[in-house]
Amino acid sequence: MIPDYIRQALDLARQGAGRNSPNPAVGALFERDGVVVGQGFHTYAGQKHAEIVALEEAGEAARGATLYISLEPCCHQGRTGPCVDALIAAGVRRVVAAMEDPNPRVAGQGFARLRAAGIEVSLAPEYAAEAESINEPFVHFMRTGRPLVFVKSAVTLDGKIAAPDDNRGWITSEAARAHVQLLRHNADAILTGIGTVLADDCRLTDRTGLERSRPLLRIVMDSQLRIPMQSRMVMSARSDLVVATTSAASPERRRALESAGVTVWTLDGPGGRVNLRGVVERLGQESRLSLMIEAGSRVNWTALESGVADKIFFYYAPKILGGLQSIPVAGGPGRRSRKDAILLRNLKLHQITAEEFAVEAWVMKD
Repeated sequence: MIPDYIRQALDLARQGAGRNSPNPAVGALFERDGVVVGQGFHTYAGQKHAEIVALEEAGEAARGATLYISLEPCCHQGRTGPCVDALIAAGVRRVVAAMEDPNPRVAGQGFARLRAAGIEVSLAPEYAAEAESINEPFVHFMRTGRPLVFVKSAVTLDGKIAAPDDNRGWITSEAARAHVQLLRHNADAILTGIGTVLADDCRLTDRTGLERSRPLLRIVMDSQLRIPMQSRMVMSARSDLVVATTSAASPERRRALESAGVTVWTLDGPGGRVNLRGVVERLGQESRLSLMIEAGSRVNWTALESGVADKIFFYYAPKILGGLQSIPVAGGPGRRSRKDAILLRNLKLHQITAEEFAVEAWVMKD
């Protein structure tokens, strides 16, 4: 059986999950005479790109070797020098990549530099979709300048997220909640509404215990700055909590929050509410690649209706709440006719337990 070196490079890239942002996750290995002589993956804290880690492991064996890599090597100066220069200097014979880098500063120029130096370059298009999925937030950010925004929710089979009277207990299982923690780990930021904070006194932290490139940025939409100073969100703030508010909020409350280590953004939106699109734009300016929305019915609807949400990730439990007063996953005015429904595409099903599943899909936009 012929070794699948590109597959191995993709598996290496996955090892950087949560540890690479705002850079892409990249895996690389050098093969010479049928033997892997060096391999590596990128972590932001380690600075060195995957190619350089693999080069250092390969040493002189990299001369005349083939590099298999999940993403086109970079050709620009960032925190580190261009990887193509190191590959050329090492005498690499051939480069096989799963996909071109969507970063406009690269975008095929890395391949061009390698070819100009006499190095054979080829793409493995059969792996392009998988390679892109590994770096979905990075690819989206490079193409749009905005973080990838996805709405996560735990729902009953009839689409409810809360009962009208008593919400003690969980909708989904412990296994589903552990899966959610992995989503949080791979996100750069997480957002909720003040209603959720007041009802649940949540923290919205990454509890996987896995290494991250930077802390998960927690964001609360709070137009009147009602968040309690003794809430678990505020009490746990360590330069990782933003409260997005409006100009109508109390200056005294703002000062108190800032004194407690909370960052306050003033982003006025329609109807005296926080401008969610403004939050997303602000995150883009900070090179946050992804935003997970884990909120209540109203915020979910705002994200979907405004076109801010790019994806959904809904966990379904084998339960039915029923009733007209149970809270739906997306509230607000809704769409008034079936033909105007918000449409989804590229739907994927994830089996969570024998009786629970999750639906992942892209939101169709005009």
